[in-house]
Amino acid sequence: MRVYTVHEPRKLTGDPARDAERFAFVRDGFHFWAFVLAPLWMLWRRLWLVFVLYVVVIAALEFGLWWIGAPPAAQFAVGALVSLLVGFEAGTLQRWSLTRRKWSNLSVVVGRNRADAERRFFDAWVPRGEAPQPINPPAGVPAPALRTPAPSTEVIGLFPEPERR
Repeated sequence: MRVYTVHEPRKLTGDPARDAERFAFVRDGFHFWAFVLAPLWMLWRRLWLVFVLYVVVIAALEFGLWWIGAPPAAQFAVGALVSLLVGFEAGTLQRWSLTRRKWSNLSVVVGRNRADAERRFFDAWVPRGEAPQPINPPAGVPAPALRTPAPSTEVIGLFPEPERR
């Protein structure tokens, strides 16, 4: 089962169907493509500030390793560790970008895949201001009476008659 966080944009249109399409579901956990192709993954997800910070950090690390004369194996290991970190923290980077854009975190949903998580969230989600109304019968129509079963003299169990010991 995968865990998703649900984020809502700050400006809603008021139409529950249109607003539901704008929600963002961010998966928690390891993102393989963020590990393998971190800069391209960031650009694909439109994480512009994260991409700029990534480039600055990688450039600073590479320059620092070059400055101290680190062997190429150490440079490769540092690059691999940074990529591994990006893979593990990819969901957090997405949530941070959404928070910077003033999106609010609505919920946490668990599902087998994204479609299952969306279904679970929208089944439980009631749009603001549209609480379910109780169904009342029209005026003048009597409500159906609840039928109670007639008392029985038979007892199920060890004693066939209720009064006998």
